[in-house]
Amino acid sequence: MTSEQLFERAKQLMPGGVNSPVRAFRSVGGAPFFVKAARGARLVTADDRELIDFVCTWGPAIHGHNHPRIREAIARALESGTSFGTPNPYEVEMAELIVEFFPSIQKVRMCNSGTEATMSAIRLARGFTRRDKIVKFAGCYHGHSDSLLIKAGSGALTHGHPDSAGVPASFAQETIVLPYNDRAALDAAFAANPGQIACVILEPYCGNVGFIMPDEGYLAYVREITAKHGTVLIFDEVMTGFRIARGGVQEREKIVPDLTCLGKIIGGGLPVGAFGGRTDIMDHLAPLGPVYQAGTLSGNPLAMAAGIASLRLLKEENPYERLDRLGRQLRDVVLAAARAKGISVQVPQCGSMFSIFFTPTPVRDYATALTGDAALFGRFFHACLKDGVYLAPSAYEAGFLSTAHEGADIDRACAVLSSAIGQL
Repeated sequence: MTSEQLFERAKQLMPGGVNSPVRAFRSVGGAPFFVKAARGARLVTADDRELIDFVCTWGPAIHGHNHPRIREAIARALESGTSFGTPNPYEVEMAELIVEFFPSIQKVRMCNSGTEATMSAIRLARGFTRRDKIVKFAGCYHGHSDSLLIKAGSGALTHGHPDSAGVPASFAQETIVLPYNDRAALDAAFAANPGQIACVILEPYCGNVGFIMPDEGYLAYVREITAKHGTVLIFDEVMTGFRIARGGVQEREKIVPDLTCLGKIIGGGLPVGAFGGRTDIMDHLAPLGPVYQAGTLSGNPLAMAAGIASLRLLKEENPYERLDRLGRQLRDVVLAAARAKGISVQVPQCGSMFSIFFTPTPVRDYATALTGDAALFGRFFHACLKDGVYLAPSAYEAGFLSTAHEGADIDRACAVLSSAIGQL
C-alpha cells in the first residue's frame, strides 16, 4: 500500500493517524510518509522512495540504520528468548559500560523510555531531599510525565500547545519554569524558594526546541548554585548521551551532575531508558530505599544486547571527530547558501547534532527559538523532501547525523539543502 493509503487507514484507528504527534507533519503541512525499511543513512518508504535521513530515529541511529553488528546481537539474544522477568547477564554488562562511559554514574537503573528515566529521577530527587519543588527550563522536553509538560518544547511546542491538558494545576505549581541561559532567573528562583527545590533538571545542550548550546560558563554556574543549596542536579542526556561525546555533554563540559538520564543509543534502536548517579542517592531506590520504581520489561535482553553492541562500536571506532566534520560540512553549506540568497539563518551545531533556524536572532533559549520563521522552514522542509532528504518535520527539533552519512550521502544531502534554500 502507498503512504497515502496507509495514512487514511491509520487516521481511522489512531489519534491523528500516528503514535507520536510530530510524525503527523501538521507543523510543516502535508501527509507523512510511511517507512518499510531502513539501512545506513537511508529510509525506504512504502512508496519505494529512498530518503537520506537526518532524523536517525530521533537520535539512536548513531551508526546508521540496521547496522549488521547490532542486528546480529539482537538475533543472538533472540535465540534465548524475548523477555525473562528476571535479572539477566546483559543488563550487568550494560551497567558496566554506562558506568565506564559516565564517571558521574556510580549506580544505574534501567527502564523502558526516556520519559520513565526523567520521571523516576525526579521522584528519586524528591525522595532524597524531602523537598517538592523542581526547576526546569522553558523549551526543554523531558518526556510526557505530568510535572514536566510545562513549556515543554518538542512536540508540544510544534503543535502549539506548550502546556498539556490533563495536567492538574496543583502539579504545575510545584514546577518552576525558567529561561535557559539566564543566571539571574536561577538566582531569583532559589531566593524565592529557600530550602524547597528538590532538583534542577535540564538538557545541558537543548535538543527539543531545536538544538541550542549553553553560554560559556552557564552549566558550571548551574552546578555551583545547586550544590550550594543542596539541590540535586539532573542532566537529561537522553539525546546527548554517547552522541555529543562518549560521556555526553558532561564529559565535554567537565561538569559532574548528581543524576543523569539516558536512553536512545543504549537501546541500539529498541525501546530503552536509564537513570543513574551518586550511590548515596541511587540507594534510596527500592528495594534498598523508600523511593519506588519498577518495570516489567526493564533490562529487556533484546534491548540490552542491541545497546551493548552499539556502545562497543563507539569504543572501537571513537567516531566523534568524523561526526563533527560531517556536521560542520552540513552547517557551512547551509550558511553559504543562505548568504547567497540573502536569507537570515542560524545553524547551531556540535558534533552530530544541529538545527536550522530561519531568523536573524542568535538562538540561545526558548524565546529566541520562537523568532524562527516556521512557515519558511516548512517550505524548506518540503523542498528537501521532494529531492530525497528527510529533516525533522518541525522547526523546533534537532537534526542528527550518523557515521553512515559519510561519502556520497552527505555530499548529495548538502547539494539538496543548498538547492532548497535557493528555492525559498
